[in-house]
Amino acid sequence: MRKTGIKRLSKESFEQYGSYASILEPSGPAFGEEPVVFYRDMVQQSLGFATTASYSSCVVNQRPWVITNSEVHDYCHETILCLDGDYLMHVAPATFDKAIPADQIEVFLIPKGTLVNVKAGVWHQAGFPYNCERVHILCVLPERTYARDCYCFNLPKKDQIEVLPEFVD
Repeated sequence: MRKTGIKRLSKESFEQYGSYASILEPSGPAFGEEPVVFYRDMVQQSLGFATTASYSSCVVNQRPWVITNSEVHDYCHETILCLDGDYLMHVAPATFDKAIPADQIEVFLIPKGTLVNVKAGVWHQAGFPYNCERVHILCVLPERTYARDCYCFNLPKKDQIEVLPEFVD
């Protein structure tokens, strides 16, 4: 079983997979001034061919930090917002076929309050709470993506990846 450490989120290290912004500590172009400031267009999400975004909740409880599966969406981005805890999320580059590139999987620490947009074709799956027992994730996808554009696959035992509690850069 391969082992991997955790990467800290940065624009350079994550840009091939998508984009992100801190919702709790926003920065960038804004309208207004204290007491009301609107930070605009922080992250964009492609809905593919859809016209309706759907908001869902994913509750992730602590379990062994072993990556056993992954999923991909061909036509849309998936946006997640970590609401109440830090979160470890794995990603791997888009592939031509439906084979998980296990040797290219990277794991990122997503701080609480960070909105992450995962590009179409990027492999990902439910991650792991970091320094907490449970994390609630807001997932934004085109309506019924789980039925129309979601391909989930298990990794063979030999390709499963243990996430180590150390940082790599």
